[in-house]
Amino acid sequence: MYIRPIAPRDLDTLYQIAVESGPGFTSLMPDRDALARKIEHSVASFARAARQPGDEHYLFVLEDETTGEIMGTTGIEAAAGRHRPLYHFRRSTVTHHSRDLNLRHQVETLTRCNHYTGCTEICSLYLRPEFRRANAGKLLSRVRFLFMALHPERFSDTVIAEMRGVSDDNGQSPFWSWLRDHFVDMDFASVTSLVGAGHTHFIDELMPSHPLYTCLLSPEARAVISQVHERTRPALHLLEAEGFRHRGLVDLFDAGPTVECPLASIRSVRDSRLWRVAINNSDGYEFQRRNREPIATPLLITNTDTAGFRATVVTGAEVRSGTDCLYLPKVVAERMGLGADSLCRALPLTSGAQPAAADIHHPRTEIVHAH
Repeated sequence: MYIRPIAPRDLDTLYQIAVESGPGFTSLMPDRDALARKIEHSVASFARAARQPGDEHYLFVLEDETTGEIMGTTGIEAAAGRHRPLYHFRRSTVTHHSRDLNLRHQVETLTRCNHYTGCTEICSLYLRPEFRRANAGKLLSRVRFLFMALHPERFSDTVIAEMRGVSDDNGQSPFWSWLRDHFVDMDFASVTSLVGAGHTHFIDELMPSHPLYTCLLSPEARAVISQVHERTRPALHLLEAEGFRHRGLVDLFDAGPTVECPLASIRSVRDSRLWRVAINNSDGYEFQRRNREPIATPLLITNTDTAGFRATVVTGAEVRSGTDCLYLPKVVAERMGLGADSLCRALPLTSGAQPAAADIHHPRTEIVHAH
């Protein structure tokens, strides 16, 4: 399996993913025309010579190299909220105090805001159920961070992720059910479809602009604030391991948490590094082979291209102590478009590796970012 930028030929599968993912997955809605435009925008974004974050949207797919089937998708929006507002509720506490009566009372509030305008947003991660296998989810999640590490000028200093909130098997959100009764008389699927299609004027027109006291919400609505959908928990755990934290901002419609992390502090950005590629031919010099050490953990490997970006998980890579060379199997290097002396970026996918793998984290020779 390997990651590549999405292409127009992937439209049918992307539409199927949008259907499978269900209501609440607003970054991919089952609208073929909208998805075709999203693919076109992504292709143009990868081809653009960006020097700062703009309206670029990068969409990747995970492909099974044996069958050619698309296993899943993942994406990055370079600067969210620039062309249409990115609204959230800020969860906070207000204190009411009467000196005369010597009474003090604290209440929790939700206040609409657009705090994250201009931040880079990771989005659209979906691994199709029939393709869930070892390292597939990690590859879809972490590949975005390696792409950002390779091209930091294209992205903001702060990265966010909006996590899907709680909804039932019928796509009904307890949080939205309360808002619907009091503010916007539309079902959850309809309102998320509007947002996914970019129609957000109704938020200013109908959604509450003044603080909401959460004590006035139904018990069912209060219970799901900052909670994630059960299918989203693995993705949240991966992001928390990367250093992402919830700072109290939640989605307007299902109250799912938004998490954030400085780009430079993301674990995969810090722990990955650039290597020079050497091809591990079976007929290589015996002396060199005797002095190589196998890396005892799977590696996420990327090339350094933009439009021709590729990433995969590889086992069997080797290093030579004291050098910056990473020996890759020939078939892997060819699939990735890597030749001898090319640059690649590598990230160990598991912790607790044996000493040979520790050289990846503490190299004697470091190479600067490739742009």
